Amino acid sequence: MSTRPLRRTPKQLEEEPVVFEAVPGKGGTAMRARPSPRTGAAPKRPGTTETGFTDDEARLLTPDEQASVDPLVRARARQIAARLSVPRPRTDSSSHRGVGDLASLPYRGGSDEIDLDASIEMLAERPVPDDEDIIVRERVRTRRSVVLAVDVSGSMKGERVQTAAATVGALAAELHRDALAVIAFWSNAAILLPLGQEVQPMDLLESMLRIPARGLTNVAFPLEIAAKQLERVPAREARVLLLSDCVHNAGPDPRPYAARLPRLDVLLDISGEKDIELGRELARLGHGSLHLMRSHRDVAPALSELFRS
Repeated sequence: MSTRPLRRTPKQLEEEPVVFEAVPGKGGTAMRARPSPRTGAAPKRPGTTETGFTDDEARLLTPDEQASVDPLVRARARQIAARLSVPRPRTDSSSHRGVGDLASLPYRGGSDEIDLDASIEMLAERPVPDDEDIIVRERVRTRRSVVLAVDVSGSMKGERVQTAAATVGALAAELHRDALAVIAFWSNAAILLPLGQEVQPMDLLESMLRIPARGLTNVAFPLEIAAKQLERVPAREARVLLLSDCVHNAGPDPRPYAARLPRLDVLLDISGEKDIELGRELARLGHGSLHLMRSHRDVAPALSELFRS
């Protein structure tokens, strides 16, 4: 009677003892580690950031609203998010950092750029024109749709929570007139805010803090979920922000998922373990940009820069 091998979990694979085999060497027989069954390469050495792909299926879960939060962590995170979550005033109501297309519209006091050709045609029909018969060029603002994917895996503990808090606060300010979705991910994922729902920064932050930082990192799964959130949004109005150390070690290769997005910008936390090469590749394939985050103080400048592009 034959037996089928049991499928091992990523944790079991990580805890397996390294098996060596004898190979010929210049000075005689040498011992070499056998390829890891998880990645097809040598087993990951402690402290390295080698990428690993697995065939483990991720699940979309519901956040546990009853989970406890360290009061000191909550207080510091809320302080950072609150400082950044106040919407900034617009100095020019006719434009929004280059977002939107120029259109010819009746004058309503919001523009001083006249569309001469259209205005002449209108005046030919109305020799005594009203103000609205003057046609002006005005930038019509589009409603942006942004999905934030936040890494809450085991490697994103400690001070990195503050970077996540700063990102939530800064996006709440930047997108207070737009549509925002937030996905927390580890080896699985949870949608904390579906696209288009009203943003309550402190409530959103609280939901994020209730997810314990644990498990492996599956970058592909949140990118797949983000694509579904944006599937009915015009490509020019849609983008995804990935906040992670990009140490992908669970699930399939995330690069094909990045290439399917209208735009992917990567906020890569480099305060600890990180994979800058993968982060750069994801941003390139996603037609976006890579921003390195050393602390929560780097978040607001990075978001200001990428929303100008």
